[in-house]
Formats: sequence, C-alpha cells, structure tokens
Amino acid sequence: LVQLEESGGGSVQVGGSLRLTCRASGYVPARRCMGWFRQTPNKEREPVAVLNIGDGSTYYADAVKDRATFAPDEGENTVYLQMDNLNPDDAGMYVCGTTGGTLFCDLSSRRFAYWGQGIQVTVSS
Repeated sequence: LVQLEESGGGSVQVGGSLRLTCRASGYVPARRCMGWFRQTPNKEREPVAVLNIGDGSTYYADAVKDRATFAPDEGENTVYLQMDNLNPDDAGMYVCGTTGGTLFCDLSSRRFAYWGQGIQVTVSS
C-alpha cells in the first residue's frame, strides 16, 4: 500500500501563485507516475500534471502547461506542483495520485491506483 500526504493550497488571489506538495510513503516503487488532478463536483478527476519519476518526463494539461512546474522536491518521495498566474478556473479540489510500478506515464487517471485526500484551492479576485 502507498499513502499520500498533500500540503499547500488554500486561498490565492487572481494572478497569484501556489505550491502544492505531495509525499508518498509505504511501498513506493522507484519507477512510477505521480500526478495532480482536479476533482470536479461529480468526482471526476481532471488531469493537471503528471511526472514520470523514472525518467523525469512531465505532462501538463493544456490549461496550465505554460505556467506550471511539476518536479521532485526535497525530501524522500516528495514532489511539488508550482502554478503561477492563477485564475478562477484553477480553483477546486486538487488530489495527488500515484501509480504502481510502471515505466509509462500519461495524463490519464486510469493508471493511478493510490490517491490522497485532496486539498482545496480557492482563487479570489
């Protein structure tokens, strides 16, 4: 089993920045995908960014690709998502996910087996 702990988020003004952190613990495969998804009111998970821990490749949703950075952070099995120039469409529940051992990653949530509790992001004008 893998556990995910998210931190960061909160309330941000339009045009501001946020940094979300996700730490994985438990049995964590060295080669895996980690991702941030935004959960819609009907519980669907829209991809924001995915990171291939094995080779460092990153994948971003079109809506954030020019203003987001998803990368490993200091600390074991920890990653961060930095988003800049936030707008009201960025608001929502952000959920961190990870896959089992895999060499292939993309923006699809179907590969992800483990999820965090989610963290709320509010964007205000």
